[in-house]
Amino acid sequence: MRAPERRVSARDEWVSTAHPEHGPHQVPLRFLWDGQAVWRCAGATSVTARNVRKEPRVRLALPDTFDVVLLQDEAKCFPAREVPGGPAEAFAGKFGWDPRAEEDVFLDVRVIPRTVRAWRGEPELRGRVVMRDGRWRA
Repeated sequence: MRAPERRVSARDEWVSTAHPEHGPHQVPLRFLWDGQAVWRCAGATSVTARNVRKEPRVRLALPDTFDVVLLQDEAKCFPAREVPGGPAEAFAGKFGWDPRAEEDVFLDVRVIPRTVRAWRGEPELRGRVVMRDGRWRA
């Protein structure tokens, strides 16, 4: 399956963030790909949210280590109740859970990818960039 289709069909991905003083942090989170951006939800006081506020550069990876899709760019946090209706409704529909309805405060972390790399089997081969400057390559 090609990288764009995998972004739609997959449910979870590894989110890697880093804090300037505390170092790297990696956690699996559910996500929604809306065709332009990746949306995921995190607790407002979570390590992921704290790190993105201090250092917005993130790396996202689908969990399959043989058929890799690796995405990176800068993340932006939105209070869950302020996420645009389309992504918020799609996230709730995909996972059967709407963070906007929760009493606890959640943030949606949005990443609009500029670079996506993909490969199958051999992780260090050249020519694996499938998106550059926000445009899918053929």
